[in-house]
Amino acid sequence: MKALFDRFDEGVFVSPYGKKAFAELGWNAHPTFEGVELKHLLTAADTGGEFSYHLVRIAAGKSIGEHIHSTQLETHEVIAGSGFCINEGMQIPYECGVMTILRKGTSHSVTAGSDGLYLFAKFIPALC
Repeated sequence: MKALFDRFDEGVFVSPYGKKAFAELGWNAHPTFEGVELKHLLTAADTGGEFSYHLVRIAAGKSIGEHIHSTQLETHEVIAGSGFCINEGMQIPYECGVMTILRKGTSHSVTAGSDGLYLFAKFIPALC
């Protein structure tokens, strides 16, 4: 499964906002949650604050703890790995191919399984 993410991580984002090779972008440690890293594909600076796109990798057994984005709608697309998301009190199994929407102002968390978890996350308006 991780091999799929590794291939995705070597991809290219092409849009009217420009072209970015994912491999040229660095991973950033999440400021709050240990074992969580983000690669910022498109940021508020790129989109005038309209939206942002991020690759997210969560180490095996680690979590993005319960939190709320008061102004952003968030979506997740599971690229590889496994785990689960608690979205408005509902537990959603996360495995390759699962997509979900997290409405603004709602509590949610994400926990990786024993093989880690790899997500494509989008925020509207931009998270950063």
